[in-house]
Amino acid sequence: MGTAGASGERQSDEVLLAGLGAGDPELAVAFVRRFQRIVFGVALAVIGDPTTAEDVAQHAFEQAWRHASVYDSRRGSVRAWLSTITHNLAIDVVRARSALPMDPDDLPVLLASMTDSPERVAVANDSAEGLRRELARLPSAQARAVAMSGIYGMTARQVADTEGIPLGTAKTRIRDGMQKLRAAFLPEEAGDE
Repeated sequence: MGTAGASGERQSDEVLLAGLGAGDPELAVAFVRRFQRIVFGVALAVIGDPTTAEDVAQHAFEQAWRHASVYDSRRGSVRAWLSTITHNLAIDVVRARSALPMDPDDLPVLLASMTDSPERVAVANDSAEGLRRELARLPSAQARAVAMSGIYGMTARQVADTEGIPLGTAKTRIRDGMQKLRAAFLPEEAGDE
């Protein structure tokens, strides 16, 4: 297997992915070896539990195998595509965990902590008004990107698709807008950067 591994290491990511999808054992092994640390790292960063991260990584490689034929290099690298698959699977696990049933005896405490007191309503309204004011100061394209990402929970890819812009542009708009908001609300942190 020494020569088989060496030839797989010289192949491009796209060739390895195509080999994985076609069921070529040599290229499939080379694909997994090339990306196993990245995939596990993404899963671990989201989930925080190594055992569950291993399961997610396994599922990510299964998804890559099943969907290798739909990979489109014009939309990003194999690494980014596989990282996105992994991230989405890990988020699904986190969401499933948070949807676990809770003890009915804990419900009154939870409800009491969520009840809006007049103080909380005043602080929330003041914060929301300040955020709206600072968003209005941003260039409109940045404000839309920040709102889609931060308020509506859209990914940079979804922002890019919605706005009809490249992914890198969407990421830049989100990052720059968030930095401006951070500087407005946390000026002491902005000076540290």
